[in-house]
Amino acid sequence: MIHIEQLRLKFPGAEKRLFTDVSLSIKKGEKVLLLGPSGCGKSTLLQVMAGIIPRSIDVPMKAKKLHIPNRVGYVFQDPDAQFCMPYVDEEMAFVLENLGVPREEMNEKIAHMLQRVRLRLPHVHVPIQTLSGGMKQRLAIASVLALEPDVLCLDEPTALLDEEGTKTVWETLKEVAEDRTVVIVEHKIDHILDFVERIILFNEHGEIIADGSTNEIFSTYCSFIAEQGIWYPDVWETYEKPKTAQQPYVQADVLLHVQSLRGFRQKEEKIAVDELKIYAGEWIAITGENGAGKSTLLQSLMKLIRTEGDIYWQQQPLTNDELLYDNIAFVFQNPEFQFVTNRVDDELAYAFRLEKRSEHEVAEEVERLLERFHLNEHRHLHPYQLSMGQKRRLSVAASVTERHHILLLDEPTFGQDAKNTFALLEWLEAYRQQGKAIVMVTHDERIVSQFATRRWVIENGKLVADEPIAPRMLVRGGMG
Repeated sequence: MIHIEQLRLKFPGAEKRLFTDVSLSIKKGEKVLLLGPSGCGKSTLLQVMAGIIPRSIDVPMKAKKLHIPNRVGYVFQDPDAQFCMPYVDEEMAFVLENLGVPREEMNEKIAHMLQRVRLRLPHVHVPIQTLSGGMKQRLAIASVLALEPDVLCLDEPTALLDEEGTKTVWETLKEVAEDRTVVIVEHKIDHILDFVERIILFNEHGEIIADGSTNEIFSTYCSFIAEQGIWYPDVWETYEKPKTAQQPYVQADVLLHVQSLRGFRQKEEKIAVDELKIYAGEWIAITGENGAGKSTLLQSLMKLIRTEGDIYWQQQPLTNDELLYDNIAFVFQNPEFQFVTNRVDDELAYAFRLEKRSEHEVAEEVERLLERFHLNEHRHLHPYQLSMGQKRRLSVAASVTERHHILLLDEPTFGQDAKNTFALLEWLEAYRQQGKAIVMVTHDERIVSQFATRRWVIENGKLVADEPIAPRMLVRGGMG
């Protein structure tokens, strides 16, 4: 089905090749997992296998031999990159039209495909831009399944889904792909170990280290996998949290106090919360099902959408939005929404230059962040040329300066390998212990139990629970 021989590939502006003489073959019906650290080129290789590179994306490459099938379905890591039409039904109809499906049969087929991926909507003529990230991911999967491809290329297809959604979608994918060739890039591997029969293992330089059965790879290369910071079964059980992250949380001053908050998309109310308080030195995890309103709540707190309600900053009415932006940093779910420069190092320097720092100070801060967030080798690249995990790290690093007291993050760990996930969480913990506050949307219950001090649960646009996290041994004190 797929045969690649001596592939060489280099992105424009990169200092060295991403791949040098990579060769592999995948037979019809095989279920293969591409496993390696963030940024090693897994997604790029998957795009070569699907013919996206170089047919649709012009990247300098050559191969001694390259055979790829004609009927390939590709689910992108970023679902927004997948859509051609503005509405859900139009997106699905676009696929069916290309397959020659008669118009009178389309409604039934669209309803069936959306039901298969458990995408529940009030009606199908819904603007795609109003869907949550997880709902977009389900739609992307539905549109690809409608193609009935011979080969499925899946690039972290459940990265933005909650635990139940992840389980449901993988059950669907396993069912429909039983007799198809499937190539997967995925960090959340627990759900697919019973499905994949072969693993191709890469190191951080994009070199194939091993190629064998699932059991063989995890039994023979377990030390290498751990050293490379790749996710593996029970990785959380072997993770040792730094002692500084095990200190009890002492509740301190109220930084932000919100009353009667309402957030709107167009004219429709999407979030309604009676009261919220964010204290200095706490880590709030926002959880809930896909589409519940978690991202909308963050955007409402930041006034990125139309809002109503009263907001108080350190007990004073917040009448100036500039004061809000000076004290609160926001990291989007899609990191590309916030990049404003053409180079990684310039992106990191941007906020410091706004503060009128000297170029010497800016250079020192940039070097520190490049090292801390493992972006040293990519400093000259355009942010869009980074892997999804690298983009996430850049978006966090570029958003936060010393003046910020609250950091709002929307799924900052998706697309990250284990090494960078833990490094990012530990950096955030150090930030919290400076008396700052973190408010973070996440679907990862291990992050909640290991790092959060408090949880907000969102259901249908409402805050239904505001509760402390027991393992933190919360101690009440201070003001507020």
